[in-house]
Amino acid sequence: MDRSAAIDSAPVASAAQQSAMDRTTTIGSRAPASAEMFPGVGFRIKRDFPRMTIDVAKMFQDFGLADISDHLNRLYTADCSIRCLSGGNRRLVGPACTVKVYPGDNLMVHKALDIAKPGDVVVIDARGSMANAVLGDTISMKARHRRIAGFIVDGYVRDISAIRELDYPVYARGETPIGPLHRAPGEINYPVCCGGVVVSPGDIIIAESCGVVVLPRACVEELHRELLCHNERAVTYLEKVRRGEFSNSWVDQLLDSARCEVEG
Repeated sequence: MDRSAAIDSAPVASAAQQSAMDRTTTIGSRAPASAEMFPGVGFRIKRDFPRMTIDVAKMFQDFGLADISDHLNRLYTADCSIRCLSGGNRRLVGPACTVKVYPGDNLMVHKALDIAKPGDVVVIDARGSMANAVLGDTISMKARHRRIAGFIVDGYVRDISAIRELDYPVYARGETPIGPLHRAPGEINYPVCCGGVVVSPGDIIIAESCGVVVLPRACVEELHRELLCHNERAVTYLEKVRRGEFSNSWVDQLLDSARCEVEG
């Protein structure tokens, strides 16, 4: 049989069969639905949040970070591996503009430059990923021009030597030269986790060389009052300690109440 006869005698697909084949071809040429980004939770932006009208930096300027952490019952201090990588010893204080990114991506970090207000501290939840940096010297330069106070990153950054030349505050877990992508989901101004601490938009960030503390916005004024009382008590106590006038009887009381076994 010649080829033309073979072609003529080949079975012809029905309309239903052809439609099914067309659907299979179309489905095979598209990414699965699970690869799509869906609007809503995980892919959303809140343009603003309420900010305190009081000068928080001035309120807490006389209190050490350790005392602030203690009076938050030591539960609102970020993991100490998040540290200042950009040099300098000045304190960083401001309301948190929060950013959640997919590890290895920084699309929402770029957008945060348009959302954050002057004086905000941009807090980035990158899940502590070491795979990619979420920002470098270019974003830091842009942020400085926008008068954003600084960055706290639960993840990695890059271009630290250039950022140091900018004299711009950047806190992170470490440095890698591997850059991010710009295509994944994320959120701006929704609660994030940074160094094991939940940070909500508008919470106050206080950071310096020894670490990062988060002040929940609702407790700022109460915390300030407690710290004032603490400082007044501490003046008398520390004066006595300097003179060698102190007792450790409270230690024995705690040990006794816990029924600690003591020999000798």
